Parts: sequence; structure tokens; C-alpha cells
Amino acid sequence: MTIQTDTQVWGRVWITRNGKNFIGRGRVELLKQIGETGSISKAAKSMKMSYKAAWDAVDAMGHAFGEAMVTTSTGGKGGGGAQLTAKAHQVIAAFAQMELQHAVMLQTLTAEFNAALRQA
Repeated sequence: MTIQTDTQVWGRVWITRNGKNFIGRGRVELLKQIGETGSISKAAKSMKMSYKAAWDAVDAMGHAFGEAMVTTSTGGKGGGGAQLTAKAHQVIAAFAQMELQHAVMLQTLTAEFNAALRQA
């Protein structure tokens, strides 16, 4: 009997507080899109979500960290916009580092699982 060893271990990183998810890949991507577009509305559209859902996510992250993730300015001659705060940049960088470490861990688990299958 030949045992296949092309099994892959998968997982995603979420950070929770008081049992509620508040930072994950989607929310970090939302922050990145806000940073790139300078707009919560444009970021929401690029992610196929409503403005309200995007704003609620940004607001929830801000409350969880105790400081704003985004600052906004109202429209006018030059138009309004949104800028990421220093805390948002820290969150993006820290999450990216965690995802790298998580990927290494998943590769290790995959290798160990496949090695165990080969020994069976």
C-alpha cells in the first residue's frame, strides 16, 4: 500500500480579545487598502464590502487598541480622505511578521505530518 505524502497543513491567524476576533488578514488588508487609496470608501469597494462594514471594522480595531487606526478629513475643494495612523502601520507590520512565522510553522507541521505518514 502506497501512502500519499502530499498532505498540506493549513491555518489562518486571527487575534482575539475577550473572545471576539478583531485582527485578521481581511482587516489588515482593509487597512492597507485605506493607506493605498487614501479613502475608506475606495478601500471598501476594492474589497467588495460596504462602506459601513469597512468603517465598523476600522472603528472596532480602534476601540480594541484604544486608539484610532485611521484619521479622516472631510471633503472640500481638495476632497476628503483617510490616513493610517502610526498604530495602524504598527499593526500591519506586526501582523505581517506573525504571518511569516505562521507560514514557517505550517511548513514544519506539514513536513512532520508527511514524515509520520511515510513511517506508517
